[in-house]
Amino acid sequence: MTPTPASALALEDWHLGPHVPQSHRFWLRALGRTLLFRAGWRFEGQMPNVPRFVVIVAPHTSNWDFPIGLAAKWALGFDAHWWGKHTLFVPPVGWFMRANGGIPVDRKNSQNAVERTIEAFRSNERFALALAPEGTRKKVTAWRSGFWHVAKGANVPICCVALDFRRKVVRLGPTTMPVEDDPAAGIARIRTYYADVAGYDPSQQT
Repeated sequence: MTPTPASALALEDWHLGPHVPQSHRFWLRALGRTLLFRAGWRFEGQMPNVPRFVVIVAPHTSNWDFPIGLAAKWALGFDAHWWGKHTLFVPPVGWFMRANGGIPVDRKNSQNAVERTIEAFRSNERFALALAPEGTRKKVTAWRSGFWHVAKGANVPICCVALDFRRKVVRLGPTTMPVEDDPAAGIARIRTYYADVAGYDPSQQT
């Protein structure tokens, strides 16, 4: 599946499909929309209206990606979990991270995180996982494959979300299945969906 053109939507005109995992904290949704509106951001595209899927958010080039991504999560009312470096989950910051869907992961044992997340998909009627495939804001030549192995193992689609700082648009989609047997081939295909997206610091993109 390849990207299709879509008009950028005002924040108040955007909503999730009924099957998507959702948070019902309406005050948090209002806060997220207020923050994005004041910063001049809009949404474009659509998330899949399914109960279980993986979201990848790219490009990741700056510390600004996290607050923009979190504000978008709040604004959408999207109930998504995400992996974070385990050292970030020390109280009191760790309480905030967990309350907003964070799952601590020790990168030295990332395979265990993949297996536990696949099991979470299988045991929950609704579950979404959001990841930054680069794994760091520094320039990288290859994406981490954790998101691919989770989606493949759980047989769920991958929604490709882009933070386009040039246009100030959070692009939702396209959505695709991990059909390739070779993770490298599938990831290479998915990276082409971000060819026209500019992160906060384009010099850190490959």
